[in-house]
Amino acid sequence: MVKRSRLAVTGAHYGLKDWLAQRVTAVLMVIYLVILASMIFFAAPQDFSSWKTLFSQQWLRIATFVFFICLFWHAWVGMRNILMDYVHAIQLRLLAQITVIVALMGYLVWIADILWG
Repeated sequence: MVKRSRLAVTGAHYGLKDWLAQRVTAVLMVIYLVILASMIFFAAPQDFSSWKTLFSQQWLRIATFVFFICLFWHAWVGMRNILMDYVHAIQLRLLAQITVIVALMGYLVWIADILWG
């Protein structure tokens, strides 16, 4: 009989939710990238002012922000799973997870500032 510590945090209950989150965020990111690539292909921005004009459209700013939300959520799920698999010390894993969360949230605020600042 195998005894498990009550303090051990396992990721077994994340399986289906993580799998679905990774697939949904990946599909949304691919859709955005196809739309953005086609816009760049047809508009062919050459300088800063044409890039600024391209991203002055509110729907593209929102789509870009949603893209980065999906990217960071995708990254969080992957990083959390890696940390749960390979960092066995609970305190160190918690510190690493908090560091990843703070970094991703900081990047999201930075992206919002770039898009609407």
